[in-house]
Amino acid sequence: MARFESSVETFRVQEVPAYEPSGSGTHVYVLIEKRGLTTPEAIRALCAAVGVDTRDVGYAGMKDKHATTTQWLSFPESVEAKLATANIENLRVVKQSRHVNKLRVGHVKKNLFEVTLTDVTAEEQDALSQRFTSFTHQGVPNRYGQQRFGRGDNVATGLAILGGTRRENDRRKRTLLISAVQSAVFNQVLTWRQEQGSLRRVLAGDVLQKAETGGLFTSTDEVKDQGRLLAGELVTTGPLPGAKAPRPSEGSPAAALEHEAMTVVGLTPALVAMNSRDLPGARRPLMMVVEALAAPVASGQTLQLAFALPSGAYATVVIEALLGTGFTLVE
Repeated sequence: MARFESSVETFRVQEVPAYEPSGSGTHVYVLIEKRGLTTPEAIRALCAAVGVDTRDVGYAGMKDKHATTTQWLSFPESVEAKLATANIENLRVVKQSRHVNKLRVGHVKKNLFEVTLTDVTAEEQDALSQRFTSFTHQGVPNRYGQQRFGRGDNVATGLAILGGTRRENDRRKRTLLISAVQSAVFNQVLTWRQEQGSLRRVLAGDVLQKAETGGLFTSTDEVKDQGRLLAGELVTTGPLPGAKAPRPSEGSPAAALEHEAMTVVGLTPALVAMNSRDLPGARRPLMMVVEALAAPVASGQTLQLAFALPSGAYATVVIEALLGTGFTLVE
């Protein structure tokens, strides 16, 4: 039966930045390739090699550990020469340049993926290829992958931080733990809407996103907006709860569903209000667009897939939708 086991040989990820470094400025941008390392591990190793604090390093997004990945990082200009000669196992600096600002989380246009499935029978090759092609037309539920939640109970820890019963001094870890709470609410909303068949159906009071511009608005005419959704003009969204995030119309079915999801996770409106600085909030499309970069390639008992996903979308979720119980993720 076809399977996928994430490794440096079977999983490649290439970050496409929101912008290229200009060539001048007070920040050094380095494009790194890492194998078998998390992004924080790569940052710590580079910082130890060049003598700079991890807080001075910018990155646009986290990249998988059990993979070969490329991504941009930014460093202070004072360590430019040391970066060029850094010698770190399973990590190399591909190129470097200068830019005017530090890299920030979210400064990513999309990510490119090359995935190799193994133990694929001849019968499965055609079926999987057809299913993958259907994803490029219909999309896939934009669920947060298990990597978001870690092996421990990140959601419970994040709630404890928000409630003031636990402190976390590491800024990156604190942000990750709090975001796990928001992600859990989103996944709960997505699960319920998938069960009721409303991932591609507008609910009364829904917050919708314009496909072309990314602009958000609250639906006041679900019949009209449903037509625009089917035409590809709009997409449904789910909540990353926060003080400034757009919310469904008060008293609407969409609002009731999202409020219930927050209750199930344990995130109350009072906690959101208490942590407005850490929880500005946002909306996330319920469906992800899968952009095929090439047709699936079968060779022996393997099937190679090449596709692109928007920033923040998980390739492992696409693979899970493709393989179901044949999915394996090494931790």
